[in-house]
Amino acid sequence: MNTISWKPKALKQLEKIKEIAMRQRIYTEAQVLADFPNCQGVKKLTNHAYSYRLRVGDFRVFFEFDGATYVLLTLKR
Repeated sequence: MNTISWKPKALKQLEKIKEIAMRQRIYTEAQVLADFPNCQGVKKLTNHAYSYRLRVGDFRVFFEFDGATYVLLTLKR
């Protein structure tokens, strides 16, 4: 089981999402990353600033993994 660490910028972006239900859904689905690499919905990225992304509806959660999971950004498509 990995530790999920949210960067302050990612938390601010999450707080800016107006729909509370979507905000909770993103946070809940990001908890799956604790089982990384044994989780679904994750795509390894190439030629991108971040290594992986998790898609949650119209949003993308970009993260890095080096033994612990670091959530870096939450962006709307």
